[in-house]
Amino acid sequence: MRIALLEDEHEQAQHIQSVLSERGHHCDSFPSGQAFLSAVLHRSYDLLVMDWQIPDMTGIEVLESVRAQLNWQIPVVFLTQRDSETDIVRALDAGADDYLAKPAREAELVARINALARRTSPDAEKESLQYGPFEINTQLRTIALHGNVLTLTDKDFDLTLFLFQNQGRLLTREMLLERVWGLAKDINTRTVDTHMSRLRRRLGLNPENGFRIKTIYQRGYRLEAMKASGPDETVTVMEQA
Repeated sequence: MRIALLEDEHEQAQHIQSVLSERGHHCDSFPSGQAFLSAVLHRSYDLLVMDWQIPDMTGIEVLESVRAQLNWQIPVVFLTQRDSETDIVRALDAGADDYLAKPAREAELVARINALARRTSPDAEKESLQYGPFEINTQLRTIALHGNVLTLTDKDFDLTLFLFQNQGRLLTREMLLERVWGLAKDINTRTVDTHMSRLRRRLGLNPENGFRIKTIYQRGYRLEAMKASGPDETVTVMEQA
């Protein structure tokens, strides 16, 4: 998983990054609320780990901003020295999914993160997934629209599955290259743009079928559910950075 860590103590941040890296996760650390928010709102992360007491904002303020601005419910773990019942309730009420008091035991931190990731991705192990008129069979690797199986390449299938499992979420070109193609982020991102253009046509992503791929200017793409409307509605919407 790609994890964003909000932690202003450098040694603590390095330790948590090391623990998560050893368990196969990629973790970026940020020492301030503003730096953390800028990264989370412009990049693609699977989970957030946040401290409460940071220099420029409170962890609660950062969490509230994340919940207000992101279009998908990214899982959040609070990791902080504040451990009173009042603090725990306040963080959970603000949108946190789990809460750990420092110093957290390494194995417990990793186990909590993995468990939260499983709970927030309930479709990950299902064989048949239904998204409106689209049915995805993960075992047969087929996608049907209104019962008709579409002709897709293996890469088209992988990309479509990833889009639907992350609908409403900003997916950067770099993340798509990494997750779908298994390529380093410095590879030319025109590969992603070409496949996205083709998927729009092959999948029939339009208002009549209830979904569109929205292009986020200079950032990436987001699959959005939408209400059916006229056939002339523009599918791609450019959004200023």
